[in-house]
Amino acid sequence: MAILEILTAPDPRLTMKSLPVEKVDASIRKLMDNLLETLYDNNGVGIAAAQTGIHQRVIVIDLGDKHNISPKPLFMANPELTWLSPAMQTTAEACLSVPNFSGNVVRPLEIGVTYLDENNQKMTLEVSGLMADCIQHEVDHLNGILYIEHLSSLKRNLILSKLTKIKRKQR
Repeated sequence: MAILEILTAPDPRLTMKSLPVEKVDASIRKLMDNLLETLYDNNGVGIAAAQTGIHQRVIVIDLGDKHNISPKPLFMANPELTWLSPAMQTTAEACLSVPNFSGNVVRPLEIGVTYLDENNQKMTLEVSGLMADCIQHEVDHLNGILYIEHLSSLKRNLILSKLTKIKRKQR
């Protein structure tokens, strides 16, 4: 397995839409494993391939031990939200691509999602709470959307300005 580089805002590659995966084969499973290793190395709970500059519709989530929600990592290719509850939740979200910042995002409390698992099996899942929030956050990445797009323009612009300054200092 390999640890992949994570793109950080305002990198324009983070706004690109990802392409569907034809089939979960050995190369996609390797990508999933590398994403999981990258997730663990960065102490995250979810990551999309798009965050590493690989624009394929693949996400990996592991809320496991931290939140006692899922006993094993969730590998998803081509996740599609099939329904969204009218009940909403507000969650303080953070992102590996927007380091050292967070913001309150309002999203549906419950969702339905279909996807291909690591064995290329079509799966259907209904989840709520933190898992629903995490899946929606990662699917947004596949559509070229960062969580900061859900914040006020003032807060979003402040975060992007600070990230731009940090990148300039690092050069």
